Amino acid sequence: MNIAASGGPALALEVASAESIAELRHQAEGCTRCDLYRNATQIVFGEGPGKAEIVLVGEQPGDREDLTGRPFVGPAGNLFDRCLEEAGLDRQRCYVTNAVKHFKFTPRGKRRLHAKPNAGEIRRCAWWLGAEIDILQPKLVVALGATALYALLGPKAKLTLQRGHILYPANHPPVLVTIHPSYLLRIRDEEDRHRQRRDFVSDLHRAAEFRPR
Repeated sequence: MNIAASGGPALALEVASAESIAELRHQAEGCTRCDLYRNATQIVFGEGPGKAEIVLVGEQPGDREDLTGRPFVGPAGNLFDRCLEEAGLDRQRCYVTNAVKHFKFTPRGKRRLHAKPNAGEIRRCAWWLGAEIDILQPKLVVALGATALYALLGPKAKLTLQRGHILYPANHPPVLVTIHPSYLLRIRDEEDRHRQRRDFVSDLHRAAEFRPR
């Protein structure tokens, strides 16, 4: 399937073929498209209604997500839920997924520390992300962070320059660009953290109020 025609991520040359998200999830359960499956507990696929109008795309599962098999349920996910509520965006109306479906980490004693997925891993997983978007045909996709933005629109899209903007790529659902909620957890300066959270909630509110052209 030609990704330009299908409306999926820029990095995918082809995407999986399925009639529904449930069928696609079943296909993905045995995914070995990259080596991340070797150390991860399980694949963490997207979840949400089959007719979701908004797709929220993060980077990859974290430790908690890897253990539970659900996206955005760890510390960043809990913060994300609070920000969604403040923005008036009901998570139950959205489809929540990640650019990469397996947890990539570096062992540190008993802890598993997040490791950023590389370009090859993101490209491999675009097979699934593209199919998710293909099936759902949402009115808006929200790119949460640089990895999601790269997966959706390729290397020319830049988070810092396009944060808060809605982009209208050809043959692709509109993409609202914002940060990943985990970024807020890493900010040490209280004033900066408050400002960044306020802007993040504003971005999510824009998604909640979005109406197609």
